[in-house]
Amino acid sequence: MLSKLYPKLYVPSLFDIDIRHLKKQGIKAILFDIDNTLIPWDSKDLDPKIEKWFRSLIDQGFKVCFVSNNNEKRVNALTGSLKVPGVHKAAKPRRKGLRRALDLLGASIQETALVGDQVFTDVLAGNRLGLYTILVAPLSGKEFIGTRVNRKLEKLVLGRIKTGRD
Repeated sequence: MLSKLYPKLYVPSLFDIDIRHLKKQGIKAILFDIDNTLIPWDSKDLDPKIEKWFRSLIDQGFKVCFVSNNNEKRVNALTGSLKVPGVHKAAKPRRKGLRRALDLLGASIQETALVGDQVFTDVLAGNRLGLYTILVAPLSGKEFIGTRVNRKLEKLVLGRIKTGRD
């Protein structure tokens, strides 16, 4: 069971994800958590550097989709501006929202990665489904109260994980 909590890759930021390595692993689609992965939890705006990085993924041919436990309005604000699909109220660590995202993209489990900032939602959901999971350090110190509780438990898991490539 503990193995389901360990990501395939753990990096300090989105910018540390080696896209060439993902391509070598056969990854063609990437699912992204939103809050504290792409946008700070207490913000509505995508950092221009992150937007540029994100758009470069699309230019390189990756299929992308947002998968968030947040509400439809929050998800639609980002999907509308970047013109990519999204799944709101995904209920991670359940797998149903991830499966919906795969259907939207027409992607298989084997060719899909999931990028998120939380072990007990993003990594656990992705690993339960069999995705290539990537954990990134959260963008913001401010978080939803439920997330703050999870972060305390995550420290136990993170102490056993090294950053870097698999």
